[in-house]
Amino acid sequence: MLGEVLDLLSPALTEEGSVVVDATLGLAGHAEALLRAAPGSRLVGLDRDPEALAAARARLAPFGDRVSVHHARYDRMPAVLATLGVTRVRGVLFDLGVSSLQLDSVERGFSYSRDAPLDMRMDTTTGPTARDVVNTYSVGEISRVLREYGEERFARRIATAIVAERSRSPIDSSARLAELVREAIPAAARRVGGHPAKRTFQALRIEVNGELDALRSAVPAALDSLAVGGRIVVLAYQSLEDRLVKRAIAERVRPDVPPGLPFVPAELAPTMRWLTRGAQPPSDAEVARNRRAAPARMRAAERIEEIAA
Repeated sequence: MLGEVLDLLSPALTEEGSVVVDATLGLAGHAEALLRAAPGSRLVGLDRDPEALAAARARLAPFGDRVSVHHARYDRMPAVLATLGVTRVRGVLFDLGVSSLQLDSVERGFSYSRDAPLDMRMDTTTGPTARDVVNTYSVGEISRVLREYGEERFARRIATAIVAERSRSPIDSSARLAELVREAIPAAARRVGGHPAKRTFQALRIEVNGELDALRSAVPAALDSLAVGGRIVVLAYQSLEDRLVKRAIAERVRPDVPPGLPFVPAELAPTMRWLTRGAQPPSDAEVARNRRAAPARMRAAERIEEIAA
C-alpha cells in the first residue's frame, strides 16, 4: 500500500528538517519512497533484523545524512529518538508482522510450507527460538500461546500432541511441526481456513519475538512523539495487531468525558483525529500484484492537540 502510505504521510513532511520514523524499516521500500516524496525530510529507521538492516543501509546510502538507521525493536523508539536529540516527529510508520525477506529466507523457519530449522527469530542475534518454545514449554503454556496469539480453537489438542511427540525426540523442523499440527486438528476442521498450521506458526512467531508486548508500548509512545500536525500510519496483518492499534489510537480520539457533558475540559480533549475510516484494505489491483498484501489493514491518524500537562 505504498501509494496510500505516501498520500497519508507526505502532507506532514513539508517543513524542512521534518523527521519521519520508519519503525519497521525492512528492505526500506517505504523509507526510500518517503525520502523521495519529501526531499526536505529526515528519516529515522528501526529494525530488529540485522540482515534487513544491511540491505536497507545499502539502499538508503544515496540519501546520506538524511537517514539514520538503528538496530532496535520498535518499542525502543523513544530511546533512539532521545539519543538523536529528537523531541517531536512529523510522521511514524509501522508495517507490522513478518517481512518478505524473512518469509523468503527458508532457513529462518517462518514458513509452514517449507522445511527448515524451527527458529522464527526476527533478530537472529538474541532470544529464544521457536524450537525452544515447543520443546520446553508445558502443555498449559503452549496452549496459552496458541489460543492467545493464534486464536486457535484446538490449542489444547495441539499442545498435548507437541508435548507427547517431543518426549520421543526433540521437534526441530518446521515440516515436522506442521504435520504434527495437521494431525492434531480434526479432519473436518482441516478443510476450511487455509493451512491447518497457519495459526500455530503465527502464535509461535509472536511469542518468540514478543511482538504484541512490544506493540502495546510502541504505539502509545509513537503517538506521544508526534508534533501537532504529525501523522501515524500502521499496517497490520492480523486481527490481534489491528485491535491493539485501533484501541490505542481511539483512546486519543474520543473525549475522555461522560456522555452529555456540556463542555469538554481542555485537559480531557481529544489529541488525535482519524485519517482513515475504519481499517482500510488494499485494492484488488494491489492484491493481484502481491498476494501477501491481502490481509493488510491500514489505520492512520493525525495529532491535533498537544497532550495537556
